[in-house]
Amino acid sequence: MITIIDYDAGNLRSVEKALLSLGEEVKVSRNREEILKADKVILPGVGAFQDAMDKLFHYHLVDTIYQVVEQGTPFLGICLGQQLLFERSEEGKGIEGLGLLKGEILKIPDTDLKVPHMGWNSLQVKKDATLFQGIEEIPYVYFVHSYYLKAAQEEIVAATTEYGVSIHASIEKDNLFACQFHPEKSGKVGLQILKNFAAVEKMQK
Repeated sequence: MITIIDYDAGNLRSVEKALLSLGEEVKVSRNREEILKADKVILPGVGAFQDAMDKLFHYHLVDTIYQVVEQGTPFLGICLGQQLLFERSEEGKGIEGLGLLKGEILKIPDTDLKVPHMGWNSLQVKKDATLFQGIEEIPYVYFVHSYYLKAAQEEIVAATTEYGVSIHASIEKDNLFACQFHPEKSGKVGLQILKNFAAVEKMQK
C-alpha cells in the first residue's frame, strides 16, 4: 500500500492516478494510523511553502512524517514536497521546513529565463541513483517552480538540472527520496521513477 498524504496540497489525484496506472494499491489519507501503516508514503505539493507547512501543522501531520521516516518507511517528496523536507525557504520570509535534511530553498535568480520555471528540462543523473534505474542517460522531466533546492550535502543529490542556476532536482538519502519535478506529469520517464520508488524496500533502523 502506498499512502499519499492529504494536506490540501493540490496534485494528489494526478499522483494517485499515475500510481494506479502502474497497478499499485494507493490510498489518499491524512489519518495518522493509516499513514504509519503504509508500505510507502508520498508527500506531494503544489503552492506556497508557508501555506504547506501551516497545513501540515493544522492536520497534525508533522510528527507523523517524522515517525514514518524514523521507522524506515520509503518516503517520496514531490515538487513542494521535496522542498518541505529541508531546513528553510526564502519563500514566506524564511519559514522553517521539516528539517529532515540539511539545505535551503532559494528563489530562482532573475535572468533572461522566465520564472516560474515551467516545462520540460533535462536531468544530469548520478550513476546508480535508485529512482533512475532503467531510465535513459539524460532524461527529460516536467517542472513547475519558482524556488529551488540547494542541498548542504552534495552526496545526497541524485539529479541536477540547469535553469539560470544549478538546481538540485532529486535527492536520495536512506529511505528519503524526492524530486523537484513532477514524475506524474513526466510521461514514461516519470512512471518509471514512480515504479522504481514503489519497488524500494523498507529500511531496518
